Amino acid sequence: MSLKTRMVSSAGALAALALMVLPLASTAHAQETPTPAPAAAETAPADAAAPITLEERIADLEAAQTLTGPLPSGAKSKIAVADSGSNAWQMVSTALVLFMTLPGLALFYGGLVRKKNVLSVLAQCLGCACMITPLWWAIGFSLAFGPGNAFIGDASLKLLNGVEAGKTGMGTIWISDQIFAMFQLTFAIITPALIVGATAERMKYSAIMAFILVWMFVVYFPFAHMVWSTTGLMAGILNPAASIKAIDFAGGTVVHMTSGWSALVLCIILGKRIGYGKEPMTPHSMVLCMVGTGMLWVGWYGFNAGSELAADGVAVSAFVSTTLCAATAGLAWALVEWIFKGKPSILGFCSGIVAGLVVITPACGFVSPTSGVIMGVFAGVVPFIAVTSLKKLLGYDDALDTFGVHGVGGTMGAILTGVFADEKINAVVGPLKEHLLMNQLKAVGVTIIWSVVATAIIAYIIKFTIGLRPTEEVETAGLDLAEHGEQGYEH
Repeated sequence: MSLKTRMVSSAGALAALALMVLPLASTAHAQETPTPAPAAAETAPADAAAPITLEERIADLEAAQTLTGPLPSGAKSKIAVADSGSNAWQMVSTALVLFMTLPGLALFYGGLVRKKNVLSVLAQCLGCACMITPLWWAIGFSLAFGPGNAFIGDASLKLLNGVEAGKTGMGTIWISDQIFAMFQLTFAIITPALIVGATAERMKYSAIMAFILVWMFVVYFPFAHMVWSTTGLMAGILNPAASIKAIDFAGGTVVHMTSGWSALVLCIILGKRIGYGKEPMTPHSMVLCMVGTGMLWVGWYGFNAGSELAADGVAVSAFVSTTLCAATAGLAWALVEWIFKGKPSILGFCSGIVAGLVVITPACGFVSPTSGVIMGVFAGVVPFIAVTSLKKLLGYDDALDTFGVHGVGGTMGAILTGVFADEKINAVVGPLKEHLLMNQLKAVGVTIIWSVVATAIIAYIIKFTIGLRPTEEVETAGLDLAEHGEQGYEH
């Protein structure tokens, strides 16, 4: 039954409800959150003189409750406030994604290093959160989501000018502009934090913080804009004029590929840890690693399902595919490890789960549950090979396997999105489906080349100015005391 038919069949009840609820809701909103007159004008219909019919208002109310958009009455809702359910889910999702970095990623990485370096990893995660947040407020959000051009935004939204709690539309018509900005901030925090896994135990704190600061401007802000902005080069869904009509639901290219490929280049330029390949460098606490993995899995629901920017059916699909892919990948990795190494390790389960979460990220809101399981099998096998064989073959020291999991997994996920994306799961796939795989490959190519070249330039500049590595004595003794004056453990 169509939306119009359902409205007509219950017109009496809905009309009475609208007549009673709308004036009260309007009054309550005016009392609790005063909205300037210009904001109201922006949400008015194109023809300001045309009256808004009761049928249109009821249609918007029903659409707001069922999130069935696009709205029958046009692109903008006649109700100029965020849907409370979607806004609440977006606030929860924002907290969940921050939870992924602090404490999830911090504990995951912290458990994998030797105990003399545990605080150095925690400090790098904290540094990302505390440095990038004011940077995002000052200019980062504007460079990522300002109109700008196909490659980068502009300064029109600097200091979050015009980004108001009572306005909607920057993300969707269902959520507040400010919570959209904060949600995107949490992605900006975790992306460079992933890189530190490759350089762990041997990079100066000043050097990694300087690298991340420059990297945000040269890599992250441009890619967030190119993939998720309405004027972006690779924003296939949001920008009809995009040169590369690729899709990335929650950050396969923007987050995992940029960080993963940058991590590979940086760890090669940095060089191997002292004693690498000659002495054991086993994780000091698999308990912390396991706890961090669980936190990452839970937080990833905000990362993936939250990227729908609405509490609707697509968000549910993303939630389901995320769960299935993560669990399947954890099982597949453990089984492969059991076959080739004789035992399924906790590290294997944890690595597989994270690989599954990475691989499903760009596809989660576009694929069926069965596709999620299939992608989970790939996620458990291919990154396992990259971590156990490719690293040894090429001889690089990716300390915590950032490239093997995020670089390889993110790349594979972006490509598989072009294979498994289904318009039956998400209607936006339909118009893009014919050439989608080729466009995904183009987006992958741009991401790899840009990330590799930019990282090499930044790394060499820092190497020849302030230097990348601590002294041999400091690295041997551990970074915690020398760099932070503290120890993770007394004994």
